[in-house]
Amino acid sequence: MSPAGDYYIDGPVPETPEPSEYPAPWTATRVVGTRRPRVDAYERVSGTAVYPSDVILPDMLYGAILRCPHAHARVLEVDTSAAARMPGVAVVLSAADREADVDWHYSGGDSSKLFDPVIRFEGDTVAAVAAETPHQARDAARAIAVRYEVLPHVLDPERALSPGAPLVGGDGNRQGEPDTHERGDIAAGFAAADVVLEKVFHTAYELHNPMELHGCVARWDGGRLVIWESLQGVYITQTVISRVLGLPLANIRVIGHYMGGGFGSKLQPSKHTVIAALLARKTARPVKLFLSREEVMLVAGNRPGTVMRFKAGVKRDGTLTAIDFESLSSAGGHFGGGAGIVDWVVKDLYACPNVRTRNELAFINAGPARPFRAPGHPQGAWALEQMMDALAEAIGMDPVELRLRNVPAVSQARGDQPYTTTGLRQCLEEGAKAFGWAQARKAPPGDGHLRRGVGMGACLWVAGGGGPPSTAIVRMYSDGSVNLNMGASDIGTGTKTVMAIVVAEELGIDPDAIQIENADTGTTQFATSSGGSKTVPTESPAVREAAYLVKKQLLEAAAEDKGWPLDDLVLVEGAVERRSSPSDRVAIGDLGLLKRRGVVVGVGYRGPNPEGKIVNPFAAQFCEVEVNTRTGEVTILRFVAAHESGRVLNRLTFDNQVFGGIAMGIGFAMTEERVLDEATGKLVSLSLHDYKIPTALDVPADMGVVAIDPHDHECNTTSTKGVGEPATIPTAPAIANAIHHATGVWVTHAPTNAMRLIELLEAERKGA
Repeated sequence: MSPAGDYYIDGPVPETPEPSEYPAPWTATRVVGTRRPRVDAYERVSGTAVYPSDVILPDMLYGAILRCPHAHARVLEVDTSAAARMPGVAVVLSAADREADVDWHYSGGDSSKLFDPVIRFEGDTVAAVAAETPHQARDAARAIAVRYEVLPHVLDPERALSPGAPLVGGDGNRQGEPDTHERGDIAAGFAAADVVLEKVFHTAYELHNPMELHGCVARWDGGRLVIWESLQGVYITQTVISRVLGLPLANIRVIGHYMGGGFGSKLQPSKHTVIAALLARKTARPVKLFLSREEVMLVAGNRPGTVMRFKAGVKRDGTLTAIDFESLSSAGGHFGGGAGIVDWVVKDLYACPNVRTRNELAFINAGPARPFRAPGHPQGAWALEQMMDALAEAIGMDPVELRLRNVPAVSQARGDQPYTTTGLRQCLEEGAKAFGWAQARKAPPGDGHLRRGVGMGACLWVAGGGGPPSTAIVRMYSDGSVNLNMGASDIGTGTKTVMAIVVAEELGIDPDAIQIENADTGTTQFATSSGGSKTVPTESPAVREAAYLVKKQLLEAAAEDKGWPLDDLVLVEGAVERRSSPSDRVAIGDLGLLKRRGVVVGVGYRGPNPEGKIVNPFAAQFCEVEVNTRTGEVTILRFVAAHESGRVLNRLTFDNQVFGGIAMGIGFAMTEERVLDEATGKLVSLSLHDYKIPTALDVPADMGVVAIDPHDHECNTTSTKGVGEPATIPTAPAIANAIHHATGVWVTHAPTNAMRLIELLEAERKGA
């Protein structure tokens, strides 16, 4: 994992030119910062938006994959003869077919075959079918006879690294060398502390479960492949398929105008994309292959569970003196993305001169991990933010005050480089004020079995600053209508709306009047995948420059046509007018430039981030809970989230991103847990009945957002940072700290369901 957090990039990316001009920072704005509904809201709610799962083509077949039912096995024989004879079956594909003999590469350089003879996790691919209907395809896949040699499995990273554990793959079960960080003198730091605490924290494996399932439609036009893919980036799909199938990039077109969520699990394509392409090529017909919900849970990624050992020292005045932290996780049976940087918040969020961290990964017989909304950070924050509250309690200091005394001015984990801005202090102070923290902490928890408490947590996100490459094209036509062309995917976060707001601000038009082309390798510009909270700060400066260059040409044209001073002109509502005399105006369509050319074009690029400085968002969240000490049930009553993510472009989108992040953090804290059967290695939480995602009944109606804008004009020309990831990082520890405030119990194992909490409360009552 790169310290820049660029897990959404796989391999080199094309270099784009620096912007020809850097527009000055916005001052007062007309559209930017307002609450705007989505520009494609009607299409989304009416059903006219075409998602990849909606695509139906003439003469289309449906694909299905036979997946291994064992956590660890060797494939000895595959008999497809019965499946090939079944009604509607057009083709069966297995390792015996020459065209299926291709390599599949996981993150980190790990590779296997498309249909590998040694299976490292339940659900890996064994064979595939294309048939006339989805039901025929699934029935035929089940009819394929496979003889396996079942091998010993291991499901726990600690046991995987112990002597005599079953070998998952490679030369051992250790996934590469541990990632370490050390600064200062740990021993001296602990010697200088007045209080030293040690705790062990656990978090469970989480599953992404986006609303739209993973899948694609593949069609060949001669030697050219067209793919409609539910993915967070069309260009990464083009790159991976080119590498796997040996096709020129120009012969692969990937389209993803809409997609129904990913949370990181769709940052890269999966084996099903290649399988769909091979089935389509072999049958000379389009093939639609979407996974079932159960398949998604098995193979589409997870947030790795962790075991974290934490030791920290503090002085009576609140000065942190030393931190010693170790984590052990697993990225699954193969190297998976998003399994690192568990220690980032530990080593970078609070000022501490003596820090040592170690992150270790082990192979286990389970599905590969994938980046999951702020990879590593929610796990690390679960430990760090509870430890900060424990230290505060031990020295008799308010938890907010302890954090305020340790706010850093530099990124300690990156050579003490300064931040362009750090809003951590403002998040803590203004969030506490909006929540009513001081009063709430003093309120009695209650003397019955229903007890109330408040808690908080803070965070930074290692990425969120964006950066090149990014190219955007804005066209204004002779009638004043506007087209925006960009390659970035809108993964449900409102990216298209935000970019329309940027164009509207520069050109003085309504965002709804802008037609947008996006996420199509055949028609739009190169873009990295939408992930890491980098999409807005990456794309918006390029979009702004493109619109700015169009505006500049229009103003120059008006000055030439009318003889008006250029510095006296402004673009307002489809016309150029004079500031000094607003009645002097000319409609855009009447400009000689547009009449001659028919269209004015601006091409914008994303410039580099400031050299020697770090661009990161910060946040602090506050919550109140009610705990039923008889049943262990926890009711979350209210949340206030203070977020410093630079300038807010669309306040409606901003708030909803934070609300969604809190909901996901509630799942991490309270309900979500992948459960594997120890005896068989099989996933048993294999449905949304058994795997509990929070519903509207689990999320408090009383939620508020405090937007902190530090006017960061160094980070980029729109002064923006990401908000999607930090929205979910501090939520779970804030809940855990509130539970402790209410009950006196530390809940170090996530999720903290009623069964776990009632055991802790009972142990507390018995003095255990």
